[in-house]
Amino acid sequence: MIPMEWHEKGIKEILSDLHSGKSGLTGLQAEERLAQYGLNSIIIEKRISPLKIFLEQFKNALVIVLLFAAVVSFAVSYIGPGESDYLDSILIFAIVIANAFFGFFQEYKAERTIEALSKMSAPKATVLRDGKETEIQSDDVVPGDILLLREGDKVAADARIIESFSLHADESALTGESVPSLKSTGKLSDNLPLAERKNMLYMNSVITRGRGTAVVVETGLKTEVGKIAKEISDAPEKTTQFQIEIEDVGKKIMYITLFVLFIIVTTEFLLRTGDLLFIFIAAVALGVAAIPEGLPAVVTLSLSIATNRMLRQKALTRRLSTIQDLGSVDVICSDKTGTLTENTMTVTRMYVPGALFYVSGSGLAKLGELISREGAVEQLDQLLKCAVLCNDSRETEQGFRGDPTEIAVLIPAYKAKMDVDMLRQDHPRSNEIPFSSDRKLMSTLHGDTSFVKGAPEEVLSRCKRIKIKNSIRKMTKKDAEEISRKNIDMAGSALRVLAFAYTENGKKNPESDLIFLGLMGMIDPPREGVKEAIQDCRKAGIRVVMITGDNKYTAAAIGRDLGFRDSVITGTELDALSEEQLLKKVEEHDIYARTSPKHKVMLLRALQKNRHIVCMTGDGVNDAAAIKNSDVGIAMGIRGTEVTKQASDMIILDDNFITIKNSIAEGRASFTNVRKFVTLLLGANTSEVLAVLIATLSPLGISSKIAIQLLWINLLTDGLPALALGADPPSSDVMQNKPRDRKERIISKNVLYFIAVIGIFEMLAVILIYAFYSLNHDIIKAQTMFFTSFIVFEIISVYLVRWRYNTRFLTNKWLHLSVLASFVLQIVLLYTDLSSWFNVTAPDLMDWLITWAVGLVFVAIVWGAMKMEKHIIR
Repeated sequence: MIPMEWHEKGIKEILSDLHSGKSGLTGLQAEERLAQYGLNSIIIEKRISPLKIFLEQFKNALVIVLLFAAVVSFAVSYIGPGESDYLDSILIFAIVIANAFFGFFQEYKAERTIEALSKMSAPKATVLRDGKETEIQSDDVVPGDILLLREGDKVAADARIIESFSLHADESALTGESVPSLKSTGKLSDNLPLAERKNMLYMNSVITRGRGTAVVVETGLKTEVGKIAKEISDAPEKTTQFQIEIEDVGKKIMYITLFVLFIIVTTEFLLRTGDLLFIFIAAVALGVAAIPEGLPAVVTLSLSIATNRMLRQKALTRRLSTIQDLGSVDVICSDKTGTLTENTMTVTRMYVPGALFYVSGSGLAKLGELISREGAVEQLDQLLKCAVLCNDSRETEQGFRGDPTEIAVLIPAYKAKMDVDMLRQDHPRSNEIPFSSDRKLMSTLHGDTSFVKGAPEEVLSRCKRIKIKNSIRKMTKKDAEEISRKNIDMAGSALRVLAFAYTENGKKNPESDLIFLGLMGMIDPPREGVKEAIQDCRKAGIRVVMITGDNKYTAAAIGRDLGFRDSVITGTELDALSEEQLLKKVEEHDIYARTSPKHKVMLLRALQKNRHIVCMTGDGVNDAAAIKNSDVGIAMGIRGTEVTKQASDMIILDDNFITIKNSIAEGRASFTNVRKFVTLLLGANTSEVLAVLIATLSPLGISSKIAIQLLWINLLTDGLPALALGADPPSSDVMQNKPRDRKERIISKNVLYFIAVIGIFEMLAVILIYAFYSLNHDIIKAQTMFFTSFIVFEIISVYLVRWRYNTRFLTNKWLHLSVLASFVLQIVLLYTDLSSWFNVTAPDLMDWLITWAVGLVFVAIVWGAMKMEKHIIR
C-alpha cells in the first residue's frame, strides 16, 4: 500500500503521527529530534575545488600532445641547431599554461559569484516550544514544531496547515503559480500537484497575507526544495558538446601528424644522408608545426571575448565551453512566470456599467493610461476609489508592499493621477472584514460607507442596485447578464477578475444590499520585447517551449500574446502517456501547463532522446533539476532562486529573454571564430607538411635550418594573426541560419573541403616559387623564397578564411595590427643579421613582385574553389 501524502491526512492524524500537539514540542523533544533528523538546511556536498578546475584545463588530447612536443623540443635544443628550438618549446609551454590559467580564473571567478545553496534558508522562525511563542534559527526547526506565521514571514520548512485566517502564500518559485495561494485546513484528495495542495506550506515560500499556524512535517533535504537540491547534487558533471568536439579534433590532428611524420622520416632516411640527428630534429620541428598549438589558446580567447561581451549584455557564463553549446541549441524550454512574463499581476481591463477601459503599462510602473471609447469617467473614479480603500497594500520607500493582487488593483489609481495617500487620509478605515475562502470577499468600513471587493459571482449576488454615471438605480436582470458576460469575456482571456461594490449602510450591513461599481481583470503580462525575441529565435531555427505551473487557460492566453501555437497539454495529461507517446507529443506541443518539477525533467529527457540540444531557462526552484540536466541551463539573476543559480551554466542578470537571444548569437559567433582558426591553421599546416615532403624529394632537398624556419613560420602565422581571429564580432547573418546539427563537428565536410583548397593550392604556390629559383641553381635564394612565401601566403589565407565566413573586412582592428606586426617581423629577420641564423638572404624587389604575383593567382584560384563548393559538397 502506498503511504498517504501529508495533504491527504487530517490534522489530528498528522499531529498523532508526529507525536506533537497544538501547543508544540518541549525543549527536550526538540533537542532529541534535531539530533535524529539533523539541521533544517540544504547542504551542498560538492564544494568548488580550485585544483580540480585547474586540472580540468589539461584534459584534452591536443594539450597533451603539445606538452609532449614541447618536452621533446626542449630536450633537442641541447643537441640541435640552435636556441630557437629552446625558445619555441618555452613558447609552447607558455601558451598551454597561460591557456590553463585563463580558463581556470574565468571558471573559478564565475563559480565564486554563485551564492551557496544554504543561503536560501529562512534565517528565523517563530515556533511554539513548551507552549510559548519562541523565535529560533530556521536551522533548528524540526518535524513536529508548530510554526506561527504572519504576513511577510518566510516559511522555514514544509508544513501542514492547522489554522488559516485568510492565509495566502507566494509559492511561485516552487510551483510557477503567479498568484499567491489561499490556504485552508481540510484534508485533500490524492494525486494533486504541489500548486493545488492548499493545506500545505513549503520551505522558502512567503506569506503575503493573513496569518496562521502549521505543523512541520519535513525538514532539510526531505522538503520539496531539498529534494530538488539533492537531485542537483547527485547529478553527474556533464561533458559539453563542445568539449567532445575539441577532444575529437585533437585526436584527429595527432593521428594525421604521426602518419605524415612517419612518411617524411622514412623518405629522408632512405633517400638522403641518413643523419639521424637531423632527421629527428626536422621531424620534431615539422610535428610542432603541424600541430596547431594555438588551438587551445584561441578557443579560450574566443570564448573569453564572447563571455566578456555577454557580461556587458547582462549574461554571466559559469563555464567557458557553455558558450559554444549555447550556439548549438535548437530548443529553449522556458518557464513562463518571471521569464516570459513580468511575475507581477497587472490590471489590463476595467469595466464599469456602460464602458470598458483598457489599461496600458505593466508591472509596478505607475505610468500608463486608462483608455475607453465610451467615457464614463465619473463611474471609473468611484471604482478606483473602492480599489484604493478596500486594499491593504501600500507604497513604501522600498516599493510596493502587500498581496500582489491588491497591488495590481491599486496601481490603476496612480495611472489615473489620483492622490492615493490623500484619499486614504480623507476616508480613514474604521473596521474591516478580512478576505476568507468561504465568503470570497473583503470589505472595509469608512464612516457609514462599506467598500467591498471579491469574486464576481459573490459580489454580484449581493448587489441590489447599480451605479450608472451619477445615478443609482435598481439592478435589472439585463444588467446582471451584461456584467456576467463581461466577466466571462475577461476570464476567457485568462484574466483574473475581481468585482467592486459599496453600500452607504455599511455599519449595519457591510456586505449586503450593495451597489455595483465595476470589474477589474488582471494577468501576469508578457515582458516587453519577449515576443520579438522569440520570433528572432524561431527565425534562427530555434524552437521555444513554454512550461508553467499555471492553468491551461492562462498559459494559452499568454502563449497567444507571445505568438505560440494554440496547443496546450497539462502535466496530468503527460503522466498518462507512454514513453513512445511522450516522444511524439513533445514535438507537437509548445505550451505545457500545470507542470511539476518531475514534468520538466520528463520533457527535457524526451526532447534530448529526440536528438535536440536543449536549453532550459527559469527562475524558480521548480526549474533547478531540469536546468542542471539540460545541455545549457540558464537561470534568471534577479528573480532566480539560489538553487536555480547553483544548478545553471549561465545566469541572465537582467532576467530578459532578449539577453538569451543575444547570448545565442555570441555562442554561434564564437564557434564560427574557432572554426575559422581551425580552417586557417590546418590549411596552412597541410601546405607546410606537403611542401616539405615534396621539397624533400627534390634534388636540392630541404634547408639544414628547416626546423627553426618552420617554427618561425608557426610563430608568426599561428601566433597573433590566428589568435586575433578569436576577436571577430558576430556576422550580420549569424541569427539567420539554423543551429548546427549535433552530429556536425568543427571539421565538417565543407570545412575539410576548404582546408584542402587552402592546403593544396598554397603548397602548389610555394613549390612553384621554389622550383623557379631552383632552376637557377641558387640554393640559398630558393630556400629563402620557400621560407618567405609561406608567411606571405598564410597572411593572405587569414583574409580568405574571413571572406569564406562572411566577416566584414574592416571589423577587428586587432587582426589587422597583428598581421602587420607579423609581416614587419619577417622583414626585420630578412634584412638584418638575424638572416644568417636562418640561413637566408635578403630578397630584392623582383623577388617580392614574383611572390605577390603568385599570391594574386592563389587568391583567384581559392575564390573560384569557394564558388564551386556548393556544387562539390552536398
